[in-house]
Amino acid sequence: MTAWRVLRPGPIDARPLAQERVPVAAPGAGELLVRVLACGVCRTDLHVAEGDLPVHRPGVVPGHEVVGEVVALGSGVGEWFAVGDRVGIAWLRHTCGRCKFCRRGAENLCPESRYTGWDADGGYAEFTTVPADYAHPLPPGYADAELAPLLCAGIIGYRALQRAALPAGGRLGIYGFGGSAHLAAQVALARGAEVHVMTRDEKARELARELGAASAQGAADPPPVPLDAAILFAPVGDLVPPALSALDRGGVLSIAGIHLTDVPALNYQRHLFQEREIRSVTANTRSDAREFLAFAAKHHLDVTVHPYPLAGAERALADLAHGKFAGAAVLIP
Repeated sequence: MTAWRVLRPGPIDARPLAQERVPVAAPGAGELLVRVLACGVCRTDLHVAEGDLPVHRPGVVPGHEVVGEVVALGSGVGEWFAVGDRVGIAWLRHTCGRCKFCRRGAENLCPESRYTGWDADGGYAEFTTVPADYAHPLPPGYADAELAPLLCAGIIGYRALQRAALPAGGRLGIYGFGGSAHLAAQVALARGAEVHVMTRDEKARELARELGAASAQGAADPPPVPLDAAILFAPVGDLVPPALSALDRGGVLSIAGIHLTDVPALNYQRHLFQEREIRSVTANTRSDAREFLAFAAKHHLDVTVHPYPLAGAERALADLAHGKFAGAAVLIP
């Protein structure tokens, strides 16, 4: 099969990936072998390719927003899945189930957690495997390309929104408006929030307004009203101070990314006093995924996708790095 591997992590324009012909893996015990129908291109893939997140497995195949068809079952899979089922593969791939975090429902914090496209080969390929316990049934009413971004961009945006503790009918600020943000915004709007978007890209601002945002302005511009909560999707630490300044008393800033550039010095009175908070977001739980995909089944989301052939994976990552589209890129083998 054809697959892309991260061989020389570095700037995406230096071509850190290589396209190769590799054997199709056999599913191990408890695993599914999946034919990839679509794979979203996530900023985390870019961080792995460029070395911001050091690869956990040399030559790893990136990609963790996978929509696929089950073509073979490993031993002990049970009756949850059958050959021919359409399933989703997300970022979280393994947790221990025994540690204090797993036992209290915070498996995203498990010290033994492992991830698709980082610890194990992912979806920038024609086939991949997934432990059946971490595969997801998919909501109806979406094309394969539309489903792919839901499996990380959607799930992590949902968790970031939960972490932001937005009150009912509150005002939410969103900093950066790519694949994850445009989905989280729709969840917030469906719940009755007033959404204000701050992003550098004019096309993204146009998309935000089309989806129902009350305002859209530059990335570091102040919103027109104080915010009850905010989510930082852009991996830019320089945006933390203006986001905190935009919060009303008691507001929460949720930082959604797995990687963030350095945060400038904060002024306690201006940025943190009056019980403003900063909360990070670390991966997701399977419960987050189930809740979000159930929401997507009941509230159809407008998923803005830009399809690329599998052979165009490097170009898709470069276009993401250079902000050439609003929404989400998706590879179609």
